[in-house]
Amino acid sequence: MSDSRSFAAVSNPDDTSARAWRALATACVAALLAAGCASTPDTAEQSGAQVEERSVGAAGKPSAKDALPQKPVGQPDIGSKPIAAEPAGGGNLPAVLRDPKSLLSKRSIYFDYDSNSVRDEYRPIVQAHARFLLDNPRLRVTIQGNTDERGSREYNLALGQRRADSVRQAMSVLGVTDKQMEPVSFGEERPRRPGNTEADYAENRRADIVYDGEDKPPVGK
Repeated sequence: MSDSRSFAAVSNPDDTSARAWRALATACVAALLAAGCASTPDTAEQSGAQVEERSVGAAGKPSAKDALPQKPVGQPDIGSKPIAAEPAGGGNLPAVLRDPKSLLSKRSIYFDYDSNSVRDEYRPIVQAHARFLLDNPRLRVTIQGNTDERGSREYNLALGQRRADSVRQAMSVLGVTDKQMEPVSFGEERPRRPGNTEADYAENRRADIVYDGEDKPPVGK
């Protein structure tokens, strides 16, 4: 029987060739399918993930918007629109400095007892004046540090200087140059309220922002 099966296989070469061609065709189809699967992009590539863009001006420099001083953490943005600096009638200082509706009319930065740290509530005032000085580089300010009457004269002069320097440093971080600012200390010599209550002391623990051309800033928080 085995001889007859072998003879039948040899005597029908066409059947053997057909099976061989079918096997080859099946292998080719499998190879093509595998190649197609390998060329399919993965999920991350299909998602078209966004790439962060940063606008850059000529010669690779940041754009004008990017060049603006950045806000301190938790503080309002410094707007891109310059603050108008029209002179007041009969004077040489911008009228906006005395406009009660403007943050620039507020010139006093108040401090806690025996502290020279600028409190968060006064940082917007510092920021507004910093931006105003940046928009008007010909203007200058004197930052006058003050204290209440407690403590020795020497200690209070040093404390007043630290308070003035704190405001100057906050403006410097925002981009104002030192040539536009001069920190000085009056210690306890210029009290705004001469009493000895806690409310009086609180009013005297301050740094005043005084623009060149005015004797003293407007009073008011």
